[in-house]
Amino acid sequence: MSKRKRHLPDFRPNVAQEALKGEETVSALASRFGAPPTTVHHPKWALLEGAAGVFERGSGKAPEATEEQVKDLHVKIGD
Repeated sequence: MSKRKRHLPDFRPNVAQEALKGEETVSALASRFGAPPTTVHHPKWALLEGAAGVFERGSGKAPEATEEQVKDLHVKIGD
């Protein structure tokens, strides 16, 4: 039984960029990168779907403080 191949973190973005260029077919990219075609499709679509979020304004939410953190801060302010 063979183990699944583990790719480096920069593998998927590189595959997605190449797939978006459209210079090669998915099959050609899959054979070039030594990966199945789904490994080429998934990063490409994830990049396309997530690209709109990069340009949205105000999407970054401020982290909310828990009640315990608020109580600790009130104690510190009172000191």
